[in-house]
Amino acid sequence: MTDTATPLLSVRNLRKYYPSRRTMFARGNALVQAVDDVSFDIMPGETLGLVGESGCGKSTTGRAILRLIEPTDGEVLFNGRDVRALSKSELRDLRRDMQIIFQDPYSSLDPRMTVAQTIGEVLTVHGLANGARQRDERIVDLLETVGLSATHLRRYPHEFSGGQRQRIGIARALAVEPKLIVCDEPVSALDVSVQAQVINLLQDLQARFDLAYLFIAHDLSVVEHICSRVAVMYLGKIVEMADARELYRNPRHPYSQALLSAVPIPDPARKRNRILIEGDLPSPIDPPSGCRFHTRCPVRIESCKAVPQALTDVGNSHAVACQVRG
Repeated sequence: MTDTATPLLSVRNLRKYYPSRRTMFARGNALVQAVDDVSFDIMPGETLGLVGESGCGKSTTGRAILRLIEPTDGEVLFNGRDVRALSKSELRDLRRDMQIIFQDPYSSLDPRMTVAQTIGEVLTVHGLANGARQRDERIVDLLETVGLSATHLRRYPHEFSGGQRQRIGIARALAVEPKLIVCDEPVSALDVSVQAQVINLLQDLQARFDLAYLFIAHDLSVVEHICSRVAVMYLGKIVEMADARELYRNPRHPYSQALLSAVPIPDPARKRNRILIEGDLPSPIDPPSGCRFHTRCPVRIESCKAVPQALTDVGNSHAVACQVRG
């Protein structure tokens, strides 16, 4: 990781609310609080993992940072520039430095476009190739970088496996030479053996091009191998943030402890005490006060219902918003 004290990406108090449909339980102007008051930094060359169960707001956070969806509130600074204040043309220029790898390699590629057309479109839009010959040479170079070859140039997505399609998605993201890539669960749709190959590829590319990643996942065993820091998300909020080694060795928030207790151990002789989370997930329309996990927490106390302690030093924090173990 590049040795610098200046964050590449700085997110402060990010919120994304959606208007809800009227139901018998929610009427009027109720809002779905998909992301609520999320803050973190990513340094150049660093990988920050963002983990949590499905529906907690991970992907919404990543897309709001890139303005693929518009944030409701908050501040997003990339290299000191306010992303939310940029015009459409300015945002298009900035996206040369900020890219995304989507979760599903089967739906993220246009089935009517060849690999050359898919990657070539990016080069054309950003003016990164002069003429067809230079464009094709660049595409071949990108394919070889991600473990494919020139023979794949004229093929369509249906002619590739899931792992190969994800490699094409990675090549497309690399085409503009970005500094930050949002990896939105890039291996969750792949077989376990292929997951390892893609993770190793991402690590190699990071070392080669000094990339920074926001790595979104729900599988903590995947995050452990690629992330230097991890933020744990529950019901739209980050409940714990710490260095990856510290989090896996000593998770401090009860929700983090429950997630880690579910990670399989390859050694059959070792046993791990599972922490079962009881109760239903609260509605993001009317989330609990205080620590949002307190309604399902096995060690909750009365003060957990109050306003939770804020995470300190969001850039490199070992503090947690939990008054039980803090």
